[in-house]
Amino acid sequence: MPLSPFGLFDRWRFPVPDARRVGFLTRTPFANKGLHGSRHPENSRAAIEAAVAMGYGVKVDVQFSLDGLAYVIADPTIERMTGETGQVRHLSSKHLGEVRLRDSEETIPQLKEILGLVAGRTPVLVELRTIEGHVSQLCVAVRHAIEGYRGEAAVMSLHPEVPRWFASHGSRITRGLMLSDDSVYAKEAGTEQIKAIWRSQPEFLAIDIQDLPSRFAQRQRKRGIPILAWTVGSAEQQAIAADCADQIIFEAPGW
Repeated sequence: MPLSPFGLFDRWRFPVPDARRVGFLTRTPFANKGLHGSRHPENSRAAIEAAVAMGYGVKVDVQFSLDGLAYVIADPTIERMTGETGQVRHLSSKHLGEVRLRDSEETIPQLKEILGLVAGRTPVLVELRTIEGHVSQLCVAVRHAIEGYRGEAAVMSLHPEVPRWFASHGSRITRGLMLSDDSVYAKEAGTEQIKAIWRSQPEFLAIDIQDLPSRFAQRQRKRGIPILAWTVGSAEQQAIAADCADQIIFEAPGW
């Protein structure tokens, strides 16, 4: 059967990545923010260590500080996780190093510290939680943290400029694009969405479990593009992911 025009352009604009760069992404499920809940705060050292001890990969979220360091925290502000106020990007590393996470003796960890803790024992996925107008600053902070790390790590984001930035300025680091119909970045549909993906130059896709099954995901997976499903939180969603994706990013609430 001859390839469709999109199939032909996929080969050129969205080539299948070298298996040596992406093979680790499908080896084991990824614990979203570590194994967190009643015992450990999300994205904390303890939550990450618990996931590693159980043999899972870890997926962490990052923001950047006033002095340009990558910190492992999902929100742009510290209020939900610490009870204090302030935007991460307006706070210094000295300040962030003194703020305690709620119900914990831990502080907000730096990405470089978490990578040192994992020390190559399991794959790490780093989600860049971008703020419009500050994409490159976050990308630079993450690149500095990951450069020289000898373990398996990849970056990804809902913002298409993130994988595009790493393709140009951090090509040694495996990069992916997250897709969700609910994302503020899901402005295009149909052919325009495919063109947007081509422009972002990802090596893998992480797709919202709510949007699976998907004919687009099926086509890309068949071509050899790794597909991750996020965030899987039930047996029903796990069954969908087993049919539609190569690996899952899962949530274990209350662990």
